[in-house]
Amino acid sequence: MGRSKIHRWGVYPDEAIPANRKVIEYVGEKIGLREAERRRHTPFLFVLDDHWMIDGGVGGSGAEFINHSCAPNLVTRIMKGHILYMSLRSIKKGEELTLDYNYDDTDDMMPCTCGAPNCRGTINLK
Repeated sequence: MGRSKIHRWGVYPDEAIPANRKVIEYVGEKIGLREAERRRHTPFLFVLDDHWMIDGGVGGSGAEFINHSCAPNLVTRIMKGHILYMSLRSIKKGEELTLDYNYDDTDDMMPCTCGAPNCRGTINLK
């Protein structure tokens, strides 16, 4: 982890990562929707399914510090109750790990600061 040009802190690999590899699992406290609503201002909530969320701010793996980008190098896969981040392409040693958060238009509109050439200007999908 280190300072990010995108937002505060970012995650950087110590070695090159090939394409199509599991990079990290998003872990934390598994909470129900009622508790998630109570914690709605916590920045590390991740939807697992229709009934559960993961709060990466409680016992997280470091994946909660991976920033959004409109040109990400990781993709999320939910498999058998696990949230996995997989590499979309080869990632160089020291390159910041990024995801497209895919917030929808029902979430608060959040400006994007990723700096990608194809930046859509918002973390939310348009």
